[in-house]
This record gives sequence, structure tokens and C-alpha cells, in this order.
Amino acid sequence: MNEQVKRNADRFPSDFALRLDKDEFDNLMSQFARSSSKHGGRRKLPLVFTEHGAIMAANVLNSKRAVQASIQVVRAFVRLRQMVASNAELARKLHELEKKYDAQFKIVFDAIRELMTPPEPKRKQIDFQTK
Repeated sequence: MNEQVKRNADRFPSDFALRLDKDEFDNLMSQFARSSSKHGGRRKLPLVFTEHGAIMAANVLNSKRAVQASIQVVRAFVRLRQMVASNAELARKLHELEKKYDAQFKIVFDAIRELMTPPEPKRKQIDFQTK
């Protein structure tokens, strides 16, 4: 991937791909299990891609897997945009209704706004079961 980005540098401006700094990389790696081996490993800090960079990265790779990844990336971003647009439209309509009605409906509008806020994902508790 690094080689493809280097070969196609004109396709990856700074708002498409950037390199993590040491602190960002350490923070990221602290969230994943990794080998404790001191041999080999990463010589450069990794690249990260924005929405546009992810699509471009999928397009510069030519394997069947990369083509499938490109299709999935495009589908995911299209769906994300639809969800954001839908939520923005709902918020706009709610704001219009709120201006139209008096304060007695404030609790209703607050409840609707709370329902529009996505819930935080529930984390599965990790524990050991004994017999």
C-alpha cells in the first residue's frame, strides 16, 4: 500500500492521506493485540486515509480483493451520506415544528431529539465462567 501511494502521489493530496505521528500510532496500537517480537516490524509510521483517500486507495490497487474492497467502500460512504442527510432533514423539520408550537411541547421535542441521538454501543463484558 505504501508503495502504491508513493507511485501515485498525485492521487493522494494531503486531505486524502496522511501519516500518523508517533503518539497517534502508539495510541492506536495500544488498542490492538500485537506481537512483542523486536524483529522486522514497521519502519515508517502508517498512512491513514480520509473518505476520499480510501476510495482512491481502493482504485489504485488492482487485485480482485481490492476491487471488492473499493465497491464496499463506495457503498458504505453512500449509505453514510444518506443517513446523515436523512438525520439533517429530520432535525430541520423538528426545528421548524419547535418554532411553530409553544413551550408546552418542549418536553416532546426534547424526547424526540434524544431518540435521534445514536446510542453508545454496548460493550460485551469479558469474564470467565466456572462450573
